[in-house]
Amino acid sequence: MLRSGDRAPSFSLPDADMEIFDFASVLGKQNVVLYFYPRDNTPGCTRQATDFSDHKDQFDRLGCTILGVSPDDCLTHAEFRDEHGLAINLLSDEDGEVCRLYDVLKNREVDGRNRVGVVRSTFVIDREGIIQAALYDVTPKGHAAEIFELVKQLETRKLNANR
Repeated sequence: MLRSGDRAPSFSLPDADMEIFDFASVLGKQNVVLYFYPRDNTPGCTRQATDFSDHKDQFDRLGCTILGVSPDDCLTHAEFRDEHGLAINLLSDEDGEVCRLYDVLKNREVDGRNRVGVVRSTFVIDREGIIQAALYDVTPKGHAAEIFELVKQLETRKLNANR
């Protein structure tokens, strides 16, 4: 499992518009909230995505971009984004490579069968690419507000360090 203080693994993934997002493009420029979720259009995943989207302007003011990652394909992400009016970037990790890098794939028993699935997880990554918070198995309700507070604390520490 990744922890605070670890360097965030770099990656490139396609977004809902099939444009490649390269994590390296935000290094040195923005903080990142990188959250992993199991599937588009499930109740918990929809709540989490809409909560982050509803607060995107607040995150933007703190110099923070929000990235949602799931194994769904780009087309499914585009439909999910459009149906719910999401303003955040959704990235497709169909082969699970980035999910493995961030250690968010776990075996679970579903209907008596073992299946590998994404554990809902969020990483707050600073501008230098260092993980400041690694939260695994999170609950969607109130999660965006909790993460916003962590990002706000990160920016406050940065301001205080520059004084």
